[in-house]
Order: sequence, then C-alpha cells, then structure tokens
Amino acid sequence: MSNRYVEAAQAYSRAVVAGEIPVCKWTQLAVERQLADLARPAGPDWPWVFSPEAAERPCAFIELLPHTKGKWARERRLIELEPWQCFVITTVFGWVHRETGLRRFLEAYEEVARKNAKSTKGSGLLLYMLAADGEYGAECYTAATTRDQARIVFDDARVMAERTPDLRTWLGVAIMQHSLTVAHTSSKAAPLAAEGSTLDGLNVHFALLDELHAHKTRAVYDVIDTARGAREQSLLWTITTAGTDRSGICYERRTHITQILNKVVVDERVFGIIYTIDDGDDPFNPAVWPKANPNFGKSVLPDDMEAAARKAKAMPSALNNFLTKRLNVWVSGESPWMDMRAWERCADQALRDVSAYSGQGVKVWAGLDLAQKKDFAALVCVFELDGKWHVCVRLYLNELAIQESGNAHLSGWARQGYVTVTDGDITDFDVVAEDMRQLCRDFDVQEIAFDPALSMYFAGKLIEEGLPLVEITQRSLFFTPPLIQVENLVLEKKLAHDGNPVMGWMVSNLVVKESKFTELKSPTKERPENKIDGPIAMLMALGRALARPSSEKSFWEIES
Repeated sequence: MSNRYVEAAQAYSRAVVAGEIPVCKWTQLAVERQLADLARPAGPDWPWVFSPEAAERPCAFIELLPHTKGKWARERRLIELEPWQCFVITTVFGWVHRETGLRRFLEAYEEVARKNAKSTKGSGLLLYMLAADGEYGAECYTAATTRDQARIVFDDARVMAERTPDLRTWLGVAIMQHSLTVAHTSSKAAPLAAEGSTLDGLNVHFALLDELHAHKTRAVYDVIDTARGAREQSLLWTITTAGTDRSGICYERRTHITQILNKVVVDERVFGIIYTIDDGDDPFNPAVWPKANPNFGKSVLPDDMEAAARKAKAMPSALNNFLTKRLNVWVSGESPWMDMRAWERCADQALRDVSAYSGQGVKVWAGLDLAQKKDFAALVCVFELDGKWHVCVRLYLNELAIQESGNAHLSGWARQGYVTVTDGDITDFDVVAEDMRQLCRDFDVQEIAFDPALSMYFAGKLIEEGLPLVEITQRSLFFTPPLIQVENLVLEKKLAHDGNPVMGWMVSNLVVKESKFTELKSPTKERPENKIDGPIAMLMALGRALARPSSEKSFWEIES
C-alpha cells in the first residue's frame, strides 16, 4: 500500500532541512523535532510510534472533499493537499501510543498568514473527526470570537458534505442548518459562540479554534480545554494568524510552542508550527514571503502580495496589516512606537543582577512611575558603560491586581520573579522605597526622576532622607526627545536591557500620539489593560540622562 501522504511529508522535511524550501526558524525547528522524534528508539520514556496508516487516513479523507469557493469550486475540483499540509496532518495524526494505539498529540497550534487555505483544511478536519475518526458520541466544534466567525469553517464543512452525497450517505452524515450529525455513532458538529460562560457541559472530542489572536479573553479556550477530560484522545486544534495583543491567550500559546521548539519546555502532547519571516528579514523582499506563506503560488498569489506590499510601503497605516495578515508577524499595537524584534535583540540577561555593576564608578539615573491599585509601580535605572546604555527594571504590583488582571501571563511572570508582588489590594510603596535606598547605597545615583502629580508625599519623605529625587512633569515637551532617542538607540543596538518579559510587553503596548500642530510626541496606550508604566519610567530616566550636558553639575555637586 502506498503511503503517498507520509512520503510527501518526508520529502517536504528533507527539502526544509536541505534549505531547498525557504522557511523561518520556527518551521525549521518543527521539522527538526519531527525528524528527531522519528529517530528516537522505543523505551520507557518514549511510548510513541509513528503509524503511517493513522497518518494517511485524514489526508486521504480530506482529498475526497470538494473546494467550496472560488475558481476551484467552479471547476468542481477536489482538494489536493500540499506537501506542507501533509507534513502538519501526518505529524499530528501519525503518532500513537505503541500499546493503546491512542493519539500522542492532544493539541495542535498552527500559525500562518492569511489566504493559506486554513479554513479549507479546518473544514476537512472537522468532517473527519465527526464521521471517520471512530469516536462514539463525538462532539466536534468550531469556535471563534463571534458565532459568524465560527460558522465560516462550519459552513464550509456543511457545503463539502452537501456536495459529496456518496460519502455523506456512506458515513451517515445528516445536514442541519446549525449542525451536522451522525446518528449511528451519536456524534455531532456545530459552531460555538465566543461566550465562555455559555459553553459549560461540553464533552469535546475535537475543537477548532479559529483566529485565536482575536480572542480578547481566554474564556473560550479554557472552557473547551477543560471540557476534554473525559475523552481519551480529544484534539484541540488552533489555526490563527499573528495579532497585536501580547497579553492574550493566543500569544501565551504561541510562547509555549516556541519554548517547546527551542527545547526550553518539554511537552510531548502538543504539536506546534509557525510560518512567519525571520528577524532581520526585509518584509518587502519577495524572496522571504514564502516563509510565512507556504501556499505561495497556490492560494497565495504573487501579484496580490506585491499589491499589498506596495500599499504598505506607500501608506504607513497599512504596514501593520501587511505584517500581521500577510507575513504573520506579531506587531505592537495599531500605531507602535518600538520595533519589537529590535527590542528583543537588545536583551542581556546579565542585567537582571544590577548589583554586579556596583563599585565600577558608573553614574546612574533612575525613573520612578508610581501607582497603588491596578497599575504597576516601576523603578528603572539606566547607566552608560562601554558606549552603550544599560537599562535595569524593577516592577511592583499588589496581589489583588494580579488576581483580577486579564493578562494571561501575569501570574507566571510574578512566579518567575519578573514582578515584585506585595500583599493586599494596594502596592506597598515601602518596598519601592527600600529598593531606591539600596540603589543609592550601591551606585552613584545622579537623579531619580518622578512625577509629582502621583507621588509628591512619598517623594517628599525620601528627599528629606537625602535621595536625589527630581520632579518631572509628564508632558510631551519632555517626552519627545527620549521617545526619538531611545528608539534610535535600540535600532542601533546601543541600548541593552535585562530581558524582563513584562517590560517587553509594556514596550509593545506603548504607542505615540503626535500633535497635529507641532512635532511634539506623547507616550500613551490604546486600552486601559495595556500597561506602559515601565517604559514611562525608562523614558524619564533616559530623558534626564541624555539631556544632561557633560558640563552640567549633578544633584550631589549642586547640594555640596
């Protein structure tokens, strides 16, 4: 028996490893993971075997289905899977337990640019899991931010079933307006609304989450994920493009996938693959477009990509849409301040222990942004060493604010020590004050910039103790130079930061508002939950440090 889908997947893998197919590093790592798994010997810690028969079945099933839209539907053509699609499907379905025969992968995460036939493949998978996976009482769902969005994949599956009467009769699929059923196995498929609170009571065998990046909360993901416990081999499949919300459930799942692919985390039950461009790639270079568009030349037309690229070049407002939808690049909001890939390249984990730099005679400037309830308190110190500005961050938040936050990452960041958590429902400023005192004991602190509107009483007590606090009013006149200077420092790699992921998230939240009548700029955020306290403190510190002429006397010199 020919295993043509497995062979197509293996040929794709070999071509990727040989560099014959342009892919990003995440695709490369996903392929290398599969090849390494295939080479692993059986043992107590590796109970999985690759079954070509199990890998072939869903591929063969999907290719019995017709296209439902466009010229291929008009020509009544059946679906033909591309090699990269064969790789994804055979990898997810091919691995089974050597004793029970149950599937290895319980979750699949697939991130790829628009127009790469995600919905078509998803509709085929929905029908397969409903009618051909051998599960009795299978509950199969599509879910998205709205019921209309969830119906896209479901309606395509319904049309596929309608246009395949022989297959429909053989499998016993009954077509309803809002569901598909298989009577002899008591199975059903249906679209779900995005209201997580209305989804209790599900017993999910298969769920396809469409465009997870657009989910504003994690409710739907969590409800579906917890509704799979009674199934032996349920499968949660996420198909999405990149987005802008780095605090949401989609970026959380993406981060987990990248950690698996980087071998930072071991999770043998989760499959993930990401098609995007690499850091440093020119987004307007057609040679890199196939990295994010594995269907380039098929469903992704070169002429259409070229037109979108021209528009993005000519209209800055269209750039983010081009990056996210056409190249699957996560961006930093609708009008971003910072190139986040450049920011991430400036990370230096050694800066997490700022005390290692004490005693070197470096002059330090600090910025202080205070909040007691829902916002962060931030203390950021900066110093210049070897021609590069170093940025060290300390963030504080009370435990109630963490519990009530909609940020899917925050509790994990706190456990890892990236946020100092204070007891109760108000952030303890005494903890911040003690860190400031220690900073002044360890370093030659020139100034600590603060906004008197938020912290005058607190600052007054510390000024009485002799700490060099300087009032800074947070206005565009002050912020315009550091906004420009810091961005340039990052792009030129003349700035190093400690790699704090909370700070990175905050930097990605910061957008710049420019006056219509002057060239003055102000840092702001698009939504209340998009915190920017850390970057504000950094701008205050660097604003004072970069503006000070070399001949200007420090706080201490003035006092003496």
